[in-house]
Amino acid sequence: MWLTSKSLRFLSNVKYSNPLAALVVLMAVAILALLPNVNAQPLPDTPTVQLESSPQWQQTLADAKGETVYFYAWGGSKPINDYLRWAAREIASRYNVRLRHVKVADISEAVSRLKAEDGSKSAIDLLWVNGENFSYLKEQRLLLGKLWSSIPNSALLATQKLPLKNDFGVPIEGFEVPWGVGQFNIIADEGLLGESEQNTVTSSIILAAAKQNPGRISYPRPPEFHGTTFLKQLLVDLSNKDKRLYSAATSQAQDDLLPLLWDYLDQLHPLSWQKGNAFPSSNTEQLSLFQQKQFVLAVSFNPNEMAKEKNEKRIPTTSQRLYFAQGAITNSHNLAIPKAAQNSAGAKVVINFLLSELAQKQKLNGSWGDPSVITPLLDEASTLPAQQELHSSWQQVIEDKWQQKYGA
Repeated sequence: MWLTSKSLRFLSNVKYSNPLAALVVLMAVAILALLPNVNAQPLPDTPTVQLESSPQWQQTLADAKGETVYFYAWGGSKPINDYLRWAAREIASRYNVRLRHVKVADISEAVSRLKAEDGSKSAIDLLWVNGENFSYLKEQRLLLGKLWSSIPNSALLATQKLPLKNDFGVPIEGFEVPWGVGQFNIIADEGLLGESEQNTVTSSIILAAAKQNPGRISYPRPPEFHGTTFLKQLLVDLSNKDKRLYSAATSQAQDDLLPLLWDYLDQLHPLSWQKGNAFPSSNTEQLSLFQQKQFVLAVSFNPNEMAKEKNEKRIPTTSQRLYFAQGAITNSHNLAIPKAAQNSAGAKVVINFLLSELAQKQKLNGSWGDPSVITPLLDEASTLPAQQELHSSWQQVIEDKWQQKYGA
């Protein structure tokens, strides 16, 4: 708020019933009028507004006009694909930037392409990435840095309340930007996994349910990330949350801990769908089988997915949302720009829009239901008790050894 000559005249002409009050107001007005720049200067802007009005960001907007941003992202979910189509329309109308969703089954496909390009001009402008893929790209110096300081809406990130500064134990340091948060959970038939006030499960409870429902329990085939995360949740439970899971996977740690998982899966698989000889290709396929009542549970990385499915009447209203007793494995999912991207300005504009209140609200309240990562829209009611994500090295180890044992 600031004073103009018009507001000064208005205050001076107001009739006051109390002469003393009138004297105090007019003296205050006179003093404020004498202060330097008080007639022209507003209070300091927020960091977001300051960055958006900076010459650097205005130049980014100008450079981005007319660019086509090729966004390599998982394409296995209709709600997510619908959301990205909505975002593309908004971005085109607001910034004259075209967003093209290049659908991949796994983001490792894009990582392999960047590796093959070896630093030359890339066909990839934007990546949806996290975990071991981010760790590799950062280590190989294939990502553009300083994103948090160059993208205005990064100032809205809820870093005080969400674990947004590290990705699977690897410091982000401006090489990617969080745009959502995932928490592993299970959607199950009512009472399937026991009556728990806290809605928690354990590996032993899941095994008991498999014995009671032969052929109706499974998990997505690794390296699909829902399937791998299910294995990680089991390992956390079976090892009693061994602290070695949160640092690099040494040979000794693997020898000590992984047999716990393999022994468990050797018991689970014969009771599972197709007797463990086949697995759903994704959580989307698993959820579809759950909707068709062929499965009695499905896994999810979205704590709001069950509510969305109930609202759309695709699953029974009695379905339960459950999480592992040690807490739901929680991590952010992130956006990154290859260092060799041909349309990096457009990619920054896309990230900035996806972090806006409009886009984050649409993502949360629309068909996707993905939790927000910005302070103005934190929805604590939709989140679960959190369990730290394992170190990124465990992901590759688990996937590789699972493939050797069960992938044939």
